[in-house]
Amino acid sequence: MQMILDITRTAIALLFLFYASWSDYKTREVSNKVWALFAPPAFALTFVELVLYGSTQLLLYGICFSITAALGLLLFYSGGFGGADAKALMCLALALPFYPEKLSLPTAVENSPITQRFFPITVFSNSVLFAAFTAVAILFYNLFWRLRTHQQLFEGDHGKESIGKRILVMITAYKVSTNKLKEKWHIYPMEDIERSGENWKRKLIIVPRDEGRAEIVGRISGAVENGTIPDRVWATPGLPMLIFILAGLITALLFGDIVWACIRLVLR
Repeated sequence: MQMILDITRTAIALLFLFYASWSDYKTREVSNKVWALFAPPAFALTFVELVLYGSTQLLLYGICFSITAALGLLLFYSGGFGGADAKALMCLALALPFYPEKLSLPTAVENSPITQRFFPITVFSNSVLFAAFTAVAILFYNLFWRLRTHQQLFEGDHGKESIGKRILVMITAYKVSTNKLKEKWHIYPMEDIERSGENWKRKLIIVPRDEGRAEIVGRISGAVENGTIPDRVWATPGLPMLIFILAGLITALLFGDIVWACIRLVLR
């Protein structure tokens, strides 16, 4: 019976995250109905299993959810996460607070203490690692673009920005035309225009947001039409983090905590 409950909880988590990832990829939006349908059975099945087979872990269940929810909210309000990403982590904490050991899944690495007691945190760390690989790919794309076009990555006012800010832009964004910026609503500008009289100043943006996107694109388009700036501006595709969370979940189920395994490998 406990194995059936573990299989059901894991299947529900995978099913909902698969759908949410697909929706995030296609539209960059996930309906709140997904989480409203995900959360009740996730909580009910986990609560029943703990009452029947591990009542001593009920307190730890609450602690795990609280930590995961706090992490999701912190990332959301700091701009590092979207609302759907935070809700996905919370629902995952309801469904799979601990590693489902009864499934006897093939594990290539030893599960960390975090995986055993705070499984959503392992999923999160795995997903961040996968997202980091994307940052490396974007960085190499920008360096290749520089070699191929012989154009400056940061010209004009951008050259006065801090090194840290320029590095962050280089690993999260690439240059696109203003037409593409207008057509692809899920591509967010990573720079803005400040106008003071007849003077125009370009500045880099670290955290792109939906709010004000149209106004920023309008200012950039106006500057390009006036010939004030070239028709290549920094923008980010707004990669759907839910896909990385899904990949982090599958990896955590099959292989465990990748970050923990890397740390142990380095410390040996």
